[in-house]
Amino acid sequence: MKIYILDAFHQAGVDYAAKHFETVRWDDPRVNNWHEDADAVMVRMTVVTAADIARVKKAGIICKQGVGYDTVDIVAAKKHGIIVCRTPGVNSDAVAELALALGLCAGRRVAELDRRIRAGEDIKRPDFLAVETEGKTVGVVGVGNIGSRVARKWASAFNARVIGYDPYVPNLPFEKKSTLDELLREADLVTLHVPLTDETRRMIGAREIALMKKTAVLVNTCRGGVVDEAALYAAMKAGHLFGAGLDVWDVEPPPKDHPLLTLPNVIATPHVAGNTFETQERSALRVAQQAVDFLQGKPPKPENRVA
Repeated sequence: MKIYILDAFHQAGVDYAAKHFETVRWDDPRVNNWHEDADAVMVRMTVVTAADIARVKKAGIICKQGVGYDTVDIVAAKKHGIIVCRTPGVNSDAVAELALALGLCAGRRVAELDRRIRAGEDIKRPDFLAVETEGKTVGVVGVGNIGSRVARKWASAFNARVIGYDPYVPNLPFEKKSTLDELLREADLVTLHVPLTDETRRMIGAREIALMKKTAVLVNTCRGGVVDEAALYAAMKAGHLFGAGLDVWDVEPPPKDHPLLTLPNVIATPHVAGNTFETQERSALRVAQQAVDFLQGKPPKPENRVA
């Protein structure tokens, strides 16, 4: 049996898979034949479409690194009886750290000032006042593995009043809002931690942004499609919102002429929230273990399975 590894993985995961079964790596020309030859598939960023899945001859499982799985056609996988697993939890702290970093950088204008210094501009400090986070209200949208960690970090480090919105989590260890609108009106900083689904796509659009305080900061480290980028640009161009920190985009990486990148108060990173040495090793091992376990006849853990 063979495990096909479609993307570059941390060596720890590659070695674990190769120790148990024959592997075909992303840099092997044979990898293009995975549809016909793979018994298990390991994937990071490669998009697996319905057309791909329709061509599968043998593969019984697709193991996706990361918590998001919108790059794999789940409906098609279910139709063809192919299991799809992910690796929830392994990058939660890393993503939470970047969510805080983006919020702080946007609020304190870190990236903007860095660019101006490098450009040799004459910076008059009174013209670049920032906003503090201490004691402010942080709104967490989506209170799962990552959102709950973000909430704890803001509360413990900055004595923030944390409010949350998540219709699928009945009890929160902090104040829960019954509607998204209520959270948006109250928060000084809104941080998004939801999966990309039909329900969450464009959940932050022109109407929702208009509900936020003019001085608020928006942070998105979940999925680009959750925010209407055109609406966000229009609002920020008009002076609504103090800043935004965006790690995820509709098109990744965003094109250099993206309108949001013209705004000095937008902090941009290229979907790297979980991109740490520690996370890559942990998640690569988890993916490889899922593939190996399946081929050895062990059922996937329910919390990892999405199809």
